[in-house]
Amino acid sequence: MKKTQFSAKLAYGAADIYGGGSFLIISILYLVFLTDIVGMNPALAGSIPMIGKIWDAITDPIMGNIVDRTQSKYGAKRFYLLIGSFVGAITFSTMWISISASANTLYFFYLLMYILFSTGFTIVMVPYNALLPDMVSDYTQRSAFTMYRMIFSALAAILAGLVPNMIVNNFGSTPAQGFLIMGIIFGVIFFLSIFFTFAKTWEATLPIVKTPLKESFRESFSVFRNRSFRLYLGVFLFGQGSSDFVTTLIIYFLAVVLRQSSQYTFIMSGVLISQLLAMFLYQIILKKTSKKFPIYLGFPIRMIATFSMIFFAYDQAPILPIFIASFISGLGTAASSVTSYAILTDLTDVDYLITTKRRPGIYSGMATFNRKIANGLAIWLIGLLLAFFQYDATASVPNSVTVEGIKFMFIFLPLIFMTATLYFTYRFPIDKVRYEYIQKEIRRRTGELNEKATDEEIKVCEMVTGVPYHNLWKAENAR
Repeated sequence: MKKTQFSAKLAYGAADIYGGGSFLIISILYLVFLTDIVGMNPALAGSIPMIGKIWDAITDPIMGNIVDRTQSKYGAKRFYLLIGSFVGAITFSTMWISISASANTLYFFYLLMYILFSTGFTIVMVPYNALLPDMVSDYTQRSAFTMYRMIFSALAAILAGLVPNMIVNNFGSTPAQGFLIMGIIFGVIFFLSIFFTFAKTWEATLPIVKTPLKESFRESFSVFRNRSFRLYLGVFLFGQGSSDFVTTLIIYFLAVVLRQSSQYTFIMSGVLISQLLAMFLYQIILKKTSKKFPIYLGFPIRMIATFSMIFFAYDQAPILPIFIASFISGLGTAASSVTSYAILTDLTDVDYLITTKRRPGIYSGMATFNRKIANGLAIWLIGLLLAFFQYDATASVPNSVTVEGIKFMFIFLPLIFMTATLYFTYRFPIDKVRYEYIQKEIRRRTGELNEKATDEEIKVCEMVTGVPYHNLWKAENAR
């Protein structure tokens, strides 16, 4: 069967080279590009991603609705992957154009570039996140496909975490040219990865959901009736946000606190390789435990490793302990991505029981929107705090306030977010047994199963959905 083919899993995972790689490059380099190359105030630079999220609040739900209303010979999701392969590549490349202009013009130019990139990302990732439920229906097979996606994401992280900085430093006659060359090279890589996913995947033909666009927002926000989705957002937002702090601040931490900018490649290689190794480890763990267990295992380890850095966070500190702590931390970082994407595919089945509708596009749109919110909030907060702690890109020697402030942001902000992630993971109600109860109840509602639900099954349905049993399976729940 095609759903078990190795090549199909490779094709499905490939597009996350763009999904994971583009975000990582922006998280690591875009704030540095704006503050150190363009010369923008850190608080203003940090606000650009956050303002872009206001645009996402409009485009992501609408895109999810558009996907569910689209009919194409390629399939609704794959059609937008085809379009997005071009749009995503071009909009990423243009973000790194360097211009000379007034402060106001610079601000609005780069805000526009970010909004264009964000729109391209939406065109690709909303249908991509909605694709797997229409490719594979089996709970275990979905986990296998998701794991291949995570492996590609980890490989993309290695590529995006190490190579862009090398290109910037070694290509072009100026750093500004280096950034542009990097953007173009990765634009081509992203195009190829998305197009490969389009070319080699498939999707089931589903009835078209003809919700008027004017009702997109109301229908999109109806997903919050789903208790599992509300708790999932806590896992996703805080888990990914904890990583955003690290990836955005690593360059500042090395340059300002340790005064060892040249160690970037050494440190990042350890982090990214450990994440890749962890992906294979979590593949085994998922099969033998649950989709939540990677966070239970990885985050406590990551928290200890992150806290240990406080003892070596000073000028010219020995780099080996930082490398070891970063390597161990990377093992935990991978857990958030694995768990988040593994449980996302099951939420549309819960919604089906609530609303009688298959709405993978809507759920993907809202998940993508919230991922961007997490990233935007993290970068905005970092920009504000850099300004508050008096960061000056032109200073040859940073003042003590800046050093202590960056140290606090790099170590303690991720710890706070990791604690929140563990809490929401514990509260998340879906496991394999409860998922099977949900599937059984769907068969009961569609007339495929005649037996009456037990008290335990009713309790599970209400726990997972957050909706009273007698109010399940109603189309008005989607409004």
